[in-house]
Amino acid sequence: MSDSTPKNRLANLWDDAKAAAMDEPGRLLYRSNLLGSDKRITNYGGGNTSAKVEMADPLTGEPVTVLWVKGSGGDVGTMKLDGFSTLYQDKLEALRGIYKGVEMEDAMVGYLPHCTFNLNPRAASIDTPLHAYLPYAHVDHMHPDAVIAIAATKNSRELTRRIYGEEIGWLPWRRPGFQLGLDLSRFARENPNAKGVVLESHGLFTWGPTARECYETTLRIINRAIEWFEGELSGKPAFGGLVVRAADPQARRAAAAKLMPAIRGFIGGDEKKVGHFDDSPAVLDFVGSRDFEPLAALGTSCPDHFLRTKIRPLVLPFDPATGDLDGLVAALPQAIEDYRAGYAAYYERCRHADSPAIRDPNAVIYLVAGIGMIAFAKDKATARIASEFYVNAINVMRGASGVDTYQGLPEQEAFDIEYWLLEEAKLQRMPKPKSLAGRVALVTGGAGGIGRATAERLMGEGACVVLADIDAGALEEARADFAKRYGSDQVRTVRFDVTDEAAVAAGFADAFAEYGGLDILVSNAGIASAAPIETTELSVWNRNISILGTGYFLVSREAFRLFRRQKLGGNVVFIASKNGLAASPGASAYCAAKAAEIHLARCLALEGAEAGIRVNVVNPDAVLRGSKIWSGEWREQRAASSRLEVDQLEEHYRNRSLLKRSVYPEDIAEGVYFLASDLSAKSTGNILNVDAGNAQSFTR
Repeated sequence: MSDSTPKNRLANLWDDAKAAAMDEPGRLLYRSNLLGSDKRITNYGGGNTSAKVEMADPLTGEPVTVLWVKGSGGDVGTMKLDGFSTLYQDKLEALRGIYKGVEMEDAMVGYLPHCTFNLNPRAASIDTPLHAYLPYAHVDHMHPDAVIAIAATKNSRELTRRIYGEEIGWLPWRRPGFQLGLDLSRFARENPNAKGVVLESHGLFTWGPTARECYETTLRIINRAIEWFEGELSGKPAFGGLVVRAADPQARRAAAAKLMPAIRGFIGGDEKKVGHFDDSPAVLDFVGSRDFEPLAALGTSCPDHFLRTKIRPLVLPFDPATGDLDGLVAALPQAIEDYRAGYAAYYERCRHADSPAIRDPNAVIYLVAGIGMIAFAKDKATARIASEFYVNAINVMRGASGVDTYQGLPEQEAFDIEYWLLEEAKLQRMPKPKSLAGRVALVTGGAGGIGRATAERLMGEGACVVLADIDAGALEEARADFAKRYGSDQVRTVRFDVTDEAAVAAGFADAFAEYGGLDILVSNAGIASAAPIETTELSVWNRNISILGTGYFLVSREAFRLFRRQKLGGNVVFIASKNGLAASPGASAYCAAKAAEIHLARCLALEGAEAGIRVNVVNPDAVLRGSKIWSGEWREQRAASSRLEVDQLEEHYRNRSLLKRSVYPEDIAEGVYFLASDLSAKSTGNILNVDAGNAQSFTR
């Protein structure tokens, strides 16, 4: 970042040396990634970029102009070259002759595949004509908060002229598509000196002859808006001033941990949802302000915002000064039902004869004065991104309401985008959700061999997983590995000792604030010891009972409390042991504790059944690889008891089994997945032995 760049301005990150080594498509990607790296420029998945590039036709070898433009569903900040659609510019121009007016606008999308260059499989987006018909080599379409704050005012045309003069034009709201592409083309033809245009209630278009000039124009136009708002808003209280002070950070998070499972329980019956909590300064300024509720009721302006957040949020009235969270929870059913009824009425008012059926009528965004913002969606990433989009909307409302009258998109226009047949077709093309999508799991001993393999199996099926362990270093290592492979949204960690009642409660509350609730508990934390009864110390006995008995009780109790509050059922899987069923000499403390664990599971299966809470057990045996209990004295003790060398243990256990096979952590994980998933929906109180066969542990 340049030292001369003022603190709140966008810095010019263009590196000529890097760009010089790239071809034109490479520079387009470079520009796109730079723009998408800052949410002040555009939000996740929002906006698009393009370049018109001279290339050799793969059939004739003749030079042709190819439009490279961000394809459907991509994100400019993270996309690669394969995220761009490529289309023959001359064929796109030919589509002008086919187009007969706005009544056939949707049909024009069907012609875009006929313009594909070089059999590129990346589908072209609805915004393709917006780039194709501008007579410039490089075009950026961004959604910067500062510019949308201009576009979302009642007098946006006049403000655009005041801020930019003739350099940036203005076009009235129109849904993205073929006609808007022609509108932009006409504007550019009539205003050859303009560098871009503000689209009412939408965003910004800028252009230039080179990738660098286009990029720098985009930054300059956004920075001018940021600077103008700084001057206009200086000394003015945001949103009419603060009227509700935020609770302290610890109290806010505790409130989220209590509220989120309650909300999730009311909205997650048909489809499990994952939550995200945001109490950033921008959010707290908004939800604590005088104008908070009337502004929230107006809805968002930019189409990208309300497609992610619905047309408006659900405001949950709360006074942190009284701290009556129980009262707020008690009021949730009526508040949620009222929102659903309002959404259904919106659908009925605006629907067309061919509109798709009404979708999920629950709110995505929940706003609580003094506490913050909660978002719920089908997965963590979608909930987090929805939250980020609403922060963008807050920034827009802050600017727009501070200089003029803020206006959301008209209700009918919002509906026509939300229930656009093209949007519905896009939704129908989405891949089928994975089997554990929307579910949240907590795995104790999650940084060890069986726990880590289990977490990976559940994540692979779409679950969000909280790894709980006492080993901070191993936790961080596991988190970093999973975040790299599955995405940071899928994994969280909590460090606690399962024998510490207060720490267990705090760890679960932390998990609830991160993901909004819980569906699966895998109780796996463990130790092992071996000694004849006459030499077994009381401390060793107590430690086994404490971790394998009391620890399993404490985490199960916390999970049961949450499951009953959520009223969505639940799933508990204990990792026990063959030794819980089959006596073993020289390990009485361990065997007794594991037997207690199994019987606790049976009792919990009886208690939880009426609430849809299933409790089952996986019994491993001799899982040497990756298991913490097999590192150290237990390995030596087991080898000594069988009169073996340590390195002979694995072969010994393999040959001892009926199937003559070794058992690995991923084998246990497969058993856990079966019991935690709907594959075993009619099973509770069961024991699944994963031990390659041991007659002593056959259940009877």
